[in-house]
Amino acid sequence: MNTKRNIKLAKFAGFCYGVKRAVDTVKKLKADNPDKNVYVLGELIHNTQVIQELDAMGIKTIDELPEKGDGICVIRSHGASPEVFENIKKAGFEIVDLTCLDVKKVQQQAIELAKEDYFLVIVGKSEHPEVVAIKANAELYSKNVVVASTPEKLKPYEEQIKKHKKVGVVVQTTQRVENLLEIVKYLTPISKELRVKNTICQSTSMRQTEARELAKENDLMVVVGSKKSANTTHLAEILKDYSKTIHIENDEELKNYKDIIESSNDIAITAGASTPQSVIEKVVKEIQGGI
Repeated sequence: MNTKRNIKLAKFAGFCYGVKRAVDTVKKLKADNPDKNVYVLGELIHNTQVIQELDAMGIKTIDELPEKGDGICVIRSHGASPEVFENIKKAGFEIVDLTCLDVKKVQQQAIELAKEDYFLVIVGKSEHPEVVAIKANAELYSKNVVVASTPEKLKPYEEQIKKHKKVGVVVQTTQRVENLLEIVKYLTPISKELRVKNTICQSTSMRQTEARELAKENDLMVVVGSKKSANTTHLAEILKDYSKTIHIENDEELKNYKDIIESSNDIAITAGASTPQSVIEKVVKEIQGGI
């Protein structure tokens, strides 16, 4: 066992403000309304442990709305389309909107650009719930709305972009800045007017910047968090350019990387915005004790 191992935990690791607010508020909702049904439409955050904890408290995750329901229905931190809000009301639920405030800002920026007749490009993953909600909000005001994670995804729209006088860009809050820069580079020569709103949230920016610096200084980066979490997977993608990197969901997965960990002297640990502190602490303890 490597007894000379140096282990460092990133300062910006674990719950961001928006996630903490969502989790704390849902728990308080149930505590204050013990006799009411409390549902969350879709996973509140992308973390299995948290979803299981909420379920044990009687807070149920639902993937589809029933035609009729009673109690409270929570809009998760990723947000939802205006149609979803309307359907929740029609079903008879009381709505509690826990859309992250940074996500709300992106929605508003997208709406403003759409209203001003910009051809709107949303930089992000089209299937991600945050992006689905941003697009749906913008499409209330414009038909010229597309989602792209790479310049290649924009090429089918190149002629439309060239003909349009104005092009606007917003970004999924958890995207890599590199993805935004690549798309801006692609759009610049083909746009008459280009307006870019860098809506990557501050928490994501600080987390990625700190992790890059740690990766430059350490033999191994350990990224902790769900494989379904966009900000966590982006973090792992970024760090692979700087250092050996492993992405795990919990401490139990460390045994799969025993040889890599044992051969590393300097290890830094970071975690996605939806990773609970308890999960991070178990990973740190396991690495400190030797796998």
